[in-house]
Amino acid sequence: MKKKKSPMDLGRRERQIMAFVYQHGQATAAEVMEGIDSPPSYSGVRAMLRILEEKGHLRHRREGPRYIYTPTLSPEEAGRSAMNYMVQMFFNGSVEQAVATLLELKRTDLTESDLDHLSGLIEQAKQQGR
Repeated sequence: MKKKKSPMDLGRRERQIMAFVYQHGQATAAEVMEGIDSPPSYSGVRAMLRILEEKGHLRHRREGPRYIYTPTLSPEEAGRSAMNYMVQMFFNGSVEQAVATLLELKRTDLTESDLDHLSGLIEQAKQQGR
């Protein structure tokens, strides 16, 4: 029986495997083993993929003797879920505080184009709020 997905129910190795699967869109146990740093044994990788499937983060299909694992959520959906959790957990539900913190962290990395895009999103949000 699959549990409800939570971005915080993953251990370090599980996050590493999920990042690999998201980056490639799908993966077999052998591909995960080859693609992550200091992997556990092949049976360890297979066990972790099974656990991620039980937790509801992955699903598989069979192609010949191989299981091919894919995420159950799109990267965008997973990102929204993780951000929602972080906003609730660390910013008391305040999107404003979360955005302000992100802007402070990335202040020097933002280009004029990035800032224009963010300004446009803010204007769009203002219009939708009216």
